[in-house]
Amino acid sequence: MKKSIVLSLVLATSMGLAACGEKPAAEAVNAADAMATEVVDGAENAADASMNAAGDAVANGAAAMTNGADAMAAGADAMANGADAMADKAKEGAASAVDAAADAMKK
Repeated sequence: MKKSIVLSLVLATSMGLAACGEKPAAEAVNAADAMATEVVDGAENAADASMNAAGDAVANGAAAMTNGADAMAAGADAMANGADAMADKAKEGAASAVDAAADAMKK
């Protein structure tokens, strides 16, 4: 769209120059077209860079979320292992208490 606006302005200017001669008008149109193309190319490059940066940010965020989920899973495994160890100790303590009670009753 910017290119068409620039070209319209150049066309109007070149029509004024056409009165002075055909060659300067053609040169002005070519120069304006080159400038408009350069502006559009620059805008496209900037948009591409923005999209690439956004894509990288999303990928980095996804990787961080995956790492967080992995850490949470590792923590859950550690808690489960701790709970198993506590249950084993509780069983041992209960068995010792039963044995002590049985020994006390024998005396």
